[in-house]
Amino acid sequence: MGAQLRVYRRRIASVSSTKKITRAQELIATARIVKAQQRVAQSTPYAREITRAVSAVASHSNAKHPLIGERPQLRRAAILLITADRGFAGAYNTGAIKQAEQLAALLVGEGKEVDRYVVGRKGAGYYRFRGVQLAGEWSGFSDNPQYGDAAAIGDALIEAFEKGGENGGVDEIHVVSTRFVSMLSQNPVAARFLPLEIEETTEAPAGGVFPLYEFEPSPAEVLDALLPHYIKARLFNALLQSAASEHAARRRAMKSATDNATELIKTYTRLANGARQAEITQEISEIVGGANALADASAENQ
Repeated sequence: MGAQLRVYRRRIASVSSTKKITRAQELIATARIVKAQQRVAQSTPYAREITRAVSAVASHSNAKHPLIGERPQLRRAAILLITADRGFAGAYNTGAIKQAEQLAALLVGEGKEVDRYVVGRKGAGYYRFRGVQLAGEWSGFSDNPQYGDAAAIGDALIEAFEKGGENGGVDEIHVVSTRFVSMLSQNPVAARFLPLEIEETTEAPAGGVFPLYEFEPSPAEVLDALLPHYIKARLFNALLQSAASEHAARRRAMKSATDNATELIKTYTRLANGARQAEITQEISEIVGGANALADASAENQ
């Protein structure tokens, strides 16, 4: 009985130690998510407006530009997957990876080859374990990305796009990230960044009718200047959205782990108390039995 009690006490100590770790992770994620939300709120309007500006230039001019025109033959597509550098984030990484694999299957079904670019050690580890070669890999900043990180990724993707699929580059660029909706909801999403998708419609675009721009010196040169900023701004916003989602997912996962540890400690405590009570009862029974035996022996001697 004593051995069983020691087992329960060791388990309680072990779970209590784990609970301290998960609680600390929960508090850290809670503190970081506020700043991450603020950065998302600050970057989203710029990313939205520069997208509108580029769309307006592309829609209201006849400029031929390699970054907005559909190529006659689409051979290769790039998928940039944004994941986390660390785990303990619930289904955050799994959801993004699943979305990227579904997109890759769709592109392969269209007859295109897929080049994979990955942000975050978890995504890179997933593909490395399966022997999939990566065209590009970045890590070390998933929970706190800076604009310079987005610029470096954007330069690599634009360079591959400008080469084209015929010359070892790509003809399309897709980005899979996780959109922050709320503390309880984060959705993995896929979006095509290049070439720009221009649709003919009679409906007003999101955000209202495009303003009328005057192009100086020319629409093509304006696009030359705008498009790199457009790509990097959208990438930066996607990285910030994913960072906020990562913190929210980690906070939720760590809170769940802490709550489970608390319940487990209660369960082991009840079992330990039961084992201790059984041990005390047995000791009392042995004492009473011994006393009765001594009393009987004494009575026989008399």
